[in-house]
Amino acid sequence: MNTLFQKLDVKVRYLNNLRPADVLQITEHSLQSNESCAEEKLIQTYIQKLLMMNYRARYINVLETNEKEYIHQTSYDSSEDESDIFDDVNKNILSSDKGTSKFKQIHPMDVQMAAFHCADGLLKQLLVAKLSQCQYALPLLVPDPFTQQIEFPLWTFRQISKSWKIRNTNNELISQTQPIYKAETPMLFFFRLGSFSSSKSQLINSLINEKHDTFFHRNCPGSSRSRVLMDGVVEIAWFCPSGKNTSKFTECVAFCNLHGDAGANEKQLHILTEMATVNIAFLPRLDRNDKSAKIIQNLYIKRKSLICLFTETDSTVTEMKKGKYRIGLKQKNQSVVSQELREAINDCLSESSSPFRLEDVSKYSDIRVDEEDDDDCRRGREAAQQMMSLLKKKDLRENKESFLPHQGKLWHEWCQKNKELHQPQGDKKISEDIRKTEMKKIRQNQFTSDISELMKLFVKEMNSDDKREKMFFLKWLRILLDEYISSDLSSLHHKYYEKMSTVLQLKENNDKSQKPKTEQTELEKISEDLQAATFGLEHIMREIGQIYESCSSVKKNKKDLQVHYSSLPSLAAEMMISGFPLELMDGDAAHVPVIWISAVLEQLIQKLGDQKVFVLSVLGIQSSGKSTMLNAMFGLQFAVSAGRCTRGAFMQLVRVSEEMKKQMNIDYILVVDTEGLRALELAGRSTRHHDNELATFVVGLANLTLINIFGENLSEMQDILQIVVQAFMRMNKVRLNRSCVFVHQNISDVTAREKNMEGRRQLQKILDEMTKIAAEEEGSDVECFKDVIRFDVQKDVKYFAQLWEGSPPMAPPNPNYCENIQGLKESIIAHASKSHGIMLKDLKVHIQDLWEALLKEQFVLSFKNSLETAAYRKLETEYSKWSQSLRSAMMETKYIIFSQIENETIHKVEENYLQIELKKSSEKVKKSMSEFFEKDTYANILTQWKTSFENKICEDEENIVKETTRKLNEILQQRDLRKKIDAQRTNHENTIYEISKKLALKLKDKANDEETLKKEFDLFWEQSVKKIITDIDIMKDVTDILCVLKESDKYNNILTANSYSKYVIRKSSNSVTKEAVKKSNRYDEVFFVENEPQIRSFVTDVIQETDKKIQLFNISKTGYNISYIQQLTEFIIKRVTEHQKGQVKYEFKNEFFIDLVYSICDSASKKITDQHRKFMEATDLVINVEKRKKEEYFSIFQKYCDGATSCVIFGENICQKLKEAIEQNVYKKTAIDLAGEMRTNCESLNGDKSNLEKHILKTLAEDEEFDKYMVYIHKPRVHFKSFIRDEVNQYITDKFSVSALPKMNENIKLLQKKITSAAHKSTEHVQGNSGDVGLWLKIFTKQLSDELIFSEKDLIGVKHDDIDDFLLLEDAIRQELPAIISDITKRFNTFPVKLDYKFRPDEFLINHFCQCCWVQCPFCGATCTNTRKNHDGDHSVPFHRVNGIIGTQNLNNLFADICTDLVAGSKDFNDSQKKGVLYREYRNAGGNYADWSITPDPSDLPYWKWFVCRFQKDLEKYYRKPFNGYGKIPNEWRKYSKQQAIESLDQYF
Repeated sequence: MNTLFQKLDVKVRYLNNLRPADVLQITEHSLQSNESCAEEKLIQTYIQKLLMMNYRARYINVLETNEKEYIHQTSYDSSEDESDIFDDVNKNILSSDKGTSKFKQIHPMDVQMAAFHCADGLLKQLLVAKLSQCQYALPLLVPDPFTQQIEFPLWTFRQISKSWKIRNTNNELISQTQPIYKAETPMLFFFRLGSFSSSKSQLINSLINEKHDTFFHRNCPGSSRSRVLMDGVVEIAWFCPSGKNTSKFTECVAFCNLHGDAGANEKQLHILTEMATVNIAFLPRLDRNDKSAKIIQNLYIKRKSLICLFTETDSTVTEMKKGKYRIGLKQKNQSVVSQELREAINDCLSESSSPFRLEDVSKYSDIRVDEEDDDDCRRGREAAQQMMSLLKKKDLRENKESFLPHQGKLWHEWCQKNKELHQPQGDKKISEDIRKTEMKKIRQNQFTSDISELMKLFVKEMNSDDKREKMFFLKWLRILLDEYISSDLSSLHHKYYEKMSTVLQLKENNDKSQKPKTEQTELEKISEDLQAATFGLEHIMREIGQIYESCSSVKKNKKDLQVHYSSLPSLAAEMMISGFPLELMDGDAAHVPVIWISAVLEQLIQKLGDQKVFVLSVLGIQSSGKSTMLNAMFGLQFAVSAGRCTRGAFMQLVRVSEEMKKQMNIDYILVVDTEGLRALELAGRSTRHHDNELATFVVGLANLTLINIFGENLSEMQDILQIVVQAFMRMNKVRLNRSCVFVHQNISDVTAREKNMEGRRQLQKILDEMTKIAAEEEGSDVECFKDVIRFDVQKDVKYFAQLWEGSPPMAPPNPNYCENIQGLKESIIAHASKSHGIMLKDLKVHIQDLWEALLKEQFVLSFKNSLETAAYRKLETEYSKWSQSLRSAMMETKYIIFSQIENETIHKVEENYLQIELKKSSEKVKKSMSEFFEKDTYANILTQWKTSFENKICEDEENIVKETTRKLNEILQQRDLRKKIDAQRTNHENTIYEISKKLALKLKDKANDEETLKKEFDLFWEQSVKKIITDIDIMKDVTDILCVLKESDKYNNILTANSYSKYVIRKSSNSVTKEAVKKSNRYDEVFFVENEPQIRSFVTDVIQETDKKIQLFNISKTGYNISYIQQLTEFIIKRVTEHQKGQVKYEFKNEFFIDLVYSICDSASKKITDQHRKFMEATDLVINVEKRKKEEYFSIFQKYCDGATSCVIFGENICQKLKEAIEQNVYKKTAIDLAGEMRTNCESLNGDKSNLEKHILKTLAEDEEFDKYMVYIHKPRVHFKSFIRDEVNQYITDKFSVSALPKMNENIKLLQKKITSAAHKSTEHVQGNSGDVGLWLKIFTKQLSDELIFSEKDLIGVKHDDIDDFLLLEDAIRQELPAIISDITKRFNTFPVKLDYKFRPDEFLINHFCQCCWVQCPFCGATCTNTRKNHDGDHSVPFHRVNGIIGTQNLNNLFADICTDLVAGSKDFNDSQKKGVLYREYRNAGGNYADWSITPDPSDLPYWKWFVCRFQKDLEKYYRKPFNGYGKIPNEWRKYSKQQAIESLDQYF
């Protein structure tokens, strides 16, 4: 035995430890046919084949290896000498015997029993159930391989039911289905005493089924004498009659077969002979002195029937006395013996009345019963029996109403109301409020319903910590429930089909009486009884789901619920992980409990992680073998028995092994089994609409759908195919790329290639025809199926053999069917490997989207593809990072070139140079893009945008280069314009320096008299600076320009105007005359209301454009000039004139232009003044010299007086000149670092535009300032910029000590090192090349030119010809620089607000975030969230607003409507031509309307509902209109708090 286990690679510690989870997974081995394998793989291969119901699992060949010596040998003498045949034959026989002794073949039944011993209780039950499906005998009594204790595996029989047909005394055919463990049948016990050549098992097989080896026998393939684990094993099988006259027995009969000599297995012999109806003994002969004689004698004297078969006698059937027969087997063929034995058995059965019941075997005390010995199994049974005791107290048809109140009438009413909510009639807003109120009431009633004792027991047991006990409990509960309802269901089904036949017959006869109606009513009553009587584990879990949904709705726990309701989804998630299916669509209510399913999936994510799944669904007509196919393919246990067919849809997880995860790139296959299309109309529920709904749901849900077609009837195919094709067409329209495989089952000849080719051609033809029909219904112009999905009729059509090999109930599964299953499985895995699958969190959202769309009348218009939206947002976020990466890289390059321009080391900037500089970053971005599109979890969705975003990045790169080139060349031009000023400034400074130097030499002898020195220097300073006094009045020039345009000095600020009506008049060309207009103030008001948004948009554009022009003036560098005001004025005149000439119906009055110029200049005056002040501080010699240079020059003056050398003072002078450059460099570098840091660490700035907008809306709600809201609503870009500036300032303030300050200190240290290094290298270079101070300066400034704005020209006028000690100069710089650095560092108490705008972190971020789409929704003003200007595709937003907040829909009232509701209803609006257009057909209005994607969405959108309620009075005052009439704000909206509004933003962004 140890040798056997060693060969099979079975370790003793693994016995009874192999779990279902270990074998029910996708492995590399499970994808192979494995007709032969190595010895150590035999158990694995056997189980794999058995799970697929392949009865050839017994006949697996062992692969030959070189290490083993086999019987087949070559032994011959090549010489041509004469030889003796007798010698050769005898020699080879001896040689063969020796070879055989070296290797013993493993017996197939040893493999089966080894697998049985390895399996734990749960897997044993599964294996035995599959053995039963294969029509194989099952282990009944099994000796322990080590202790020889006899085990009765009663537990393994609990799931097995058998069906048969018998005729009653009236010759009527009666069908029976019973759990086999409680069925009372006659039992035949076969055993042998001694050894003989005839096969007992083979003879038994001939009594049951001549074509199938129910019991393994010596003549089966692979049989050998080396049997180790079968001696003493008793197997049992049942013959189930078909009710036909040809049946071998007229009733169900059990056959028990004891393997081995019965004399050596007395315990088994005793039990079975006691329980048997007929004992059948095989023995060579009967000898009084033989050991077996006593056994036979004891049986002979008992009343039970006995049949003795003697292998060494040739007697005919002889009845020795009543019920005692003898039959001789010698020289008889098996068919004769079989016939004689059958006749004898039937005679015995006709006389006997002692039935056998499998459960009764457990009554024998000297054997071990598995379910009693296993504590977990026993406790699970006790808990399940406790629940069943409650059920049995009531009538079966009352149980659901009594024990499952949450899922009955209330749940069905809620489902109906929910459908009505999504398909409103009349006024949508009113009906919506009514429906929601009604639905809340139903939920409240559900919540107040008591939890039954049954459910309390279930929840209590499911909250046990023992997972194994829970598994047994669930198995027991399912078994006992099936047993409880089976007889009643069988009776009801019989009544139903009889009544259905009557109804159909009456319809065929065209009966005009009341009888058809009466019969139909009775049929529907039976159907309702069927629905009420069906009670399974799925209904208990459905009740759990509804308890959860009701509690979740009212956000409270039920008083009689012993756990918190939030823990209930965890129970269902654990069941799914353990291999139980979960109801996805309620089959009775035809509804998906989205709240419950979402919660369960969320718990799956919590327990497993966010795993990637490949969703596989199946569609087909009722009873076409869908569930059977899935069960065979993956070893699942979807319900397949008659009367328990799938209702609704169920989902079950199939684990992918670690080895296969890498190959398939998924973690699980989620299998979705569905009810049959075109099912019998139980309670009138199944309709074409329901079928379409179900098909669309599962096709939309699955990555791959199996279309199961039964038989070869093309007309039946057409019925289902139109539904399927329409579903795929809908998926195509909403950009869900789905695949399908057609499975053509029950084909008689699957090998006929020509027939299959014709079948495929016919299928293709029908698919194309159905596509045309579906296209008409869906309003599409496609003409063939391949235009809808990628479909290869050669690869994606599978032909399956018939399931049964013969006629049920005794037929085993067809091995060809199993091979077809294996081929389909391989095809599915190939599909899965090419698919990107779907993450569990995305699946949760996708289920919600699909169901929401299906609830509405128009799926395609209603479908909101959240996954696509999420994918696109993720892409936009990544795009934002890629774009920012390019901009950051260019910013660094721009900064270096900027320094070079200021230092006059570069005189032209070319695009080619910038492209080369950007190339490295560009390649990184492209690599990152490629990886993202290939490896992201949304890769299959993202593919559609890959090319456009690659092009966009190329465009961005090109634009960044062009824009940077333009700006740098502008700086070059500005530098040239400033040369004169800079030269003058430098000349003045250096002149003062030289004069002060001469004065110091004169006063050198008074160096100790500091007071005298200070007095003399102040006098000198005053005389020097008087020569360069200048002054300027910026705003006087602005006023002068405006006074030329307008006599009055009074102006109106157009930027704060509520209305522009006083600024416009109707164009004279308009069909309505001015006189007519004057007579109709109402018409005027309509005109102004309609054109107000266009004017407001124009004003906003002009403001933004002038703001850019002011920035381009670069006043901080060039200084203010009155020509700037003139340029702005001319620009505004040009824009106003162009606008009036366009497609507008109005003209502007002169006051509009005047006020617009004034308002813009007034708004910009502070910015212009600040910019000019910077210029003055940098260039005006009075400010510059007076404020910042006096102390510097006095210090130098003192040192000269003290006798310092020119070399030291020149070194100090260089450091003073570097001071401002160092300071600016530190600030600029820190600004760039801070911008990058904020893009990572600042919550509002670390994502895309949508994320930024979410934080803007949160801040607006928290501040509750109406004016800020109005700026955001009407001038979103202005508000975005303001918010970014506030965020940056707040971040720098909050993080100054931990972020900004350390960065500034770090940057200044690096600069100090670079300056000292530059001085040292300059000295080395000059000394090595015998250079002078001029060369030293050239080398020194060149090394710093990339970092600092400092060049030789800064020292023009300073005499330094006498400097020749360069080591002293270097030392002077090294000594003086720390003081300069320290002085700068002291001012690091805040981040400078006077930094040039180009280098401010907020400007970096504004430039990043605001280069996007700013188009607003024509109905509600929501701004498109796309991060790209001029993007491809439609404009869209995560959620729309209440239309009334922009105030332009109606002349008299503000409306409380939301775009996503309007496009689902029947209201209309007037387009620009005053034509009425239905909101749901809004694109027909053209223009801006046609560019928007607005999808119906029933979501609550609390944010804007809260806003209009909170600011209702402010809005009415602002727009001078009330929310009245149809625009009245629903009371339902007033329930939302500010906190709920803020929290809701996370859901939509």
